[in-house]
Amino acid sequence: MDAPVIGALGVIALFVMLFLRIPVWASLTIVGVFGSVAVAGWQSALAMAGTTPFDSASAYTLSVIPLFVLMGDVASGTRLSAELFAAARVMLGGVRGGLSLASILASACFGAVCGSSVATAATISRIALPEMRKAGYDDGLSTGSLAAGGSLGILIPPSIILVIYAAIAEQSVPKLFAAALIPGLVLTALYMLVSVVIVQIRRDYTPEPVATPLREKLRALAGPWQFILLFVVTIGGIYAGVFSPTEAAAIGAFGAILLGILGRRLSLAQLFSITERSVVTSCLLFVIIIGANLFSFFMVQTHLPDLLLAGARSLNLPPLGVMALIIVAYIVMGCFLEGIGMVLITVPVFLPLVIKYGYDPVWFSIIVVIVVELGLIHPPIGMNLFVIQVQSPEVKITSIYRGVLPFLLAPVVLILLLFAFPGLALWLPHALYH
Repeated sequence: MDAPVIGALGVIALFVMLFLRIPVWASLTIVGVFGSVAVAGWQSALAMAGTTPFDSASAYTLSVIPLFVLMGDVASGTRLSAELFAAARVMLGGVRGGLSLASILASACFGAVCGSSVATAATISRIALPEMRKAGYDDGLSTGSLAAGGSLGILIPPSIILVIYAAIAEQSVPKLFAAALIPGLVLTALYMLVSVVIVQIRRDYTPEPVATPLREKLRALAGPWQFILLFVVTIGGIYAGVFSPTEAAAIGAFGAILLGILGRRLSLAQLFSITERSVVTSCLLFVIIIGANLFSFFMVQTHLPDLLLAGARSLNLPPLGVMALIIVAYIVMGCFLEGIGMVLITVPVFLPLVIKYGYDPVWFSIIVVIVVELGLIHPPIGMNLFVIQVQSPEVKITSIYRGVLPFLLAPVVLILLLFAFPGLALWLPHALYH
């Protein structure tokens, strides 16, 4: 049997196992190891299986993951998120739908420290959803804005998915973080614009706005100073070239712990519990990465990406047509795959094809993250939708579906903007690192 055929059968077997609810790490490992056996024999497969776990776990690029996870967990465990939402709510006082806008803005800010979409959605929902329901906001608008805002956690730096993409695609983490900043801000603005349009069309979704005095708005700016400090030190330090991503993550994690202790928001028992949770989360991520590297090695042996390239050329598809098919494939996979697993499975297959057609791998990383975001919030299985429903079981899942649908337009618009103006993602990396 030819190697490309074995590769195609391996991909089919992978998706069958995922449909059968076999864990992503196990599916990747099984296909990677036994696929390599079928292509190159037991000796080569066992040698690869013996060295890959050590190589993956000891990779310096990936050492940033547990540190950013710890920083995000500490931020979640203290009142940082509550201060962010409170400040945003006061600043947007007097604007119709201000709480919806505040939840999106607070999610974007918290995502800049947390780096996780699910954690951002869960944290901000616990704070903002009761406030919006108490104020008389429509459940669909409330949950839709929280789901959309939560998805910003994996685009605005630091982003764990971008770190993983960097390791797979052999790209610079600082460049990817720089590439994500402007699209992240644009997507935040687009989500807020969608919310503004909704409340103008359906004015019954929100109560009448109440003006907030200027003095109170200025006072509110002092609330989230800890977030501003963490962001400036960590992400600002990376962009300025003062720290490497790993050094910045270590300083950010230590700074979050120090601020929590000095502010009497973090007890020793809480710190031990948060650290334990961060270790478990990081270990789960690394196990998935190890499985993905085994799968990637198998894909390289089968030359399946080369076969896909030859097939695309035989169809005379233009580069834009190929990219459109890839994006549609990502959106479909987002119906049943979680974000990190989707990136680890697809990037080894799609990236060589994308590069062959002349697209920048840094630019492609932002496209990948945006379509993963779409998967997190589009019905029926968007992870953020169920995270929000868990926070407020009395809200019907149909209301959440209805509320999030208008927000799906924003990522689509951003993708179109990135095709029309690639500089949205590429200008800042070129300005900082060339």
